[in-house]
Amino acid sequence: MENKTIARSLKLLAQLLELHGENPFKIKSIANAYFKIDKLPFALENKTSEEIEAIPGIGKSLSAKITELLSTGHLQELENLLALTPEGVMEMLQIKGIGPKKIAIIWHVLGIENLGELYYACNENRLIEAKGFGLKTQEEIKKAIEFKIAANGKFLYAQVSHIVVDLRASLSDWLVGVDKNAQLGVVGEYRRCCEIVDELEIIIGAEHSENLAHLLPNFEQISFVPDNDFFTATSPAGLKIKLYVVEKAAFYLNYFKYTGNAEHVEQVLKMAGEQNFNSEEEIYELAKLDFIVPELRENLDEIELAKTQKLPKLIEYKDLRGSLHNHSTWSDGVHTLEEMAVFCKDNLKMDYFGICDHSKVAVYAKGLSIELVLAQQKEIDELNKKLLPFKIFKGIESDILNDGSLDYPEEILKTFDFVVASVHSNWRMDEEKATARLIKAIENPYTTILGHPTGRLLLSRPGYPIDFKKVIDACAANKVVIEINANPLRLDLDWRWHRYALEKGVLLSINPDAHRTEGFYDMNYGILAARKGGLSADKCLNTFSSDEISSYFLTKKNNN
Repeated sequence: MENKTIARSLKLLAQLLELHGENPFKIKSIANAYFKIDKLPFALENKTSEEIEAIPGIGKSLSAKITELLSTGHLQELENLLALTPEGVMEMLQIKGIGPKKIAIIWHVLGIENLGELYYACNENRLIEAKGFGLKTQEEIKKAIEFKIAANGKFLYAQVSHIVVDLRASLSDWLVGVDKNAQLGVVGEYRRCCEIVDELEIIIGAEHSENLAHLLPNFEQISFVPDNDFFTATSPAGLKIKLYVVEKAAFYLNYFKYTGNAEHVEQVLKMAGEQNFNSEEEIYELAKLDFIVPELRENLDEIELAKTQKLPKLIEYKDLRGSLHNHSTWSDGVHTLEEMAVFCKDNLKMDYFGICDHSKVAVYAKGLSIELVLAQQKEIDELNKKLLPFKIFKGIESDILNDGSLDYPEEILKTFDFVVASVHSNWRMDEEKATARLIKAIENPYTTILGHPTGRLLLSRPGYPIDFKKVIDACAANKVVIEINANPLRLDLDWRWHRYALEKGVLLSINPDAHRTEGFYDMNYGILAARKGGLSADKCLNTFSSDEISSYFLTKKNNN
């Protein structure tokens, strides 16, 4: 065993001891030893335990650990600590800018156990409330996590959208100078509004495509290189980009081919005949199909629906009348209740706003005690008089406890206009237990909306395992709405289950889970996910008018 391997083992031991709050003198002794061992001019494996003990700064205790490593290949104390440390917490040790001391606070105080939860906490401004953390540290941690996620080659739709805006503008400006009649489009996963994008694909159609390709410049920080029939590049963040340059006459054929799921494209072109087209609408017309929007082109049931004129009229952002599931400074939000409501009213031109601060067991998010619930409701009454005819609905994001019951006793739950029931703890249940837990919460008469049903954090934490059909069936039976959490890290309920929910008569609700005023804009991502799932406006709770949703909430409460 090389000295470097021994040093790495001791370094990890020191880090884990600090993480678990062990004796600081012991930690310092081990930390000093791994520095020393890494620089030794001779190999420890050739030394006896007595010779190792005699090395300045090592001593008897450390010599025993080194000897154990050399003779067995592992260190039992280290193995014990590793067994006590969640895998996600171990990943945090690899993040630049945070050491064991800060990770201990993140884990033990904030209850965060993996990078996905940590990234989410950074987005919600939760870290700055902890001892030893400031805004600068929080932003550094967020950027370091983004870099690590990018290294895996996958990106959230929301991350790619910023790159698309800049690159599309650069390409458009360039085309004006070389071929003002050229056509430009974004295709592939991004155009289909997939929640995760592996590769950004772009297409240009020009009269003299071969000549145009030779003129392709290097844009700021993005350089395209030829690769067979296309050009490739990588953004500074690590996103793979593919650019196709085709003859203008073949633009719409290729625009269509590079957009849809391969099976969708194959089936439609078999019906329409592969040729040059003047528009995508012409392709579907020749195939004797209603036009299918890009986000639906996934080879599910969209072609059959288009054949029989049964495609849904998909929801649009302008259909939304209010925003439900939002937070304020009463719990872990950044802006006050009034600031959130006024922004919703004046900036978004919405008719109503639902506040859902965290419930009391969510201590990491400053969950509301019963006394604070009543105080907040008093403020809501005052604001509702002030902001008429705009309406603030009294809600709560009630934690679903391990046994499926809701936080707060019945006498408090009945004071809310609506209740969003969500899981925020104990992700390690098996499918049977996790499903039973949700169903019990759904059957609670005070549950109005099931929040982020799987708890997933895209690219970092899979959702807990549930039987989707049983959960959706329970929502249908108990008239419980299912949330499409619009935070781009969540987009939960997954669009692949929207159709089943709609078939069962379940209403969906596009909720931003906003913790600051800018968070309201996440509803745009929720709209994209909802459209991909086939949601129409009449099946979405927060397209209801203020009177309609007031009546809906009241009916739900009166049936308890």
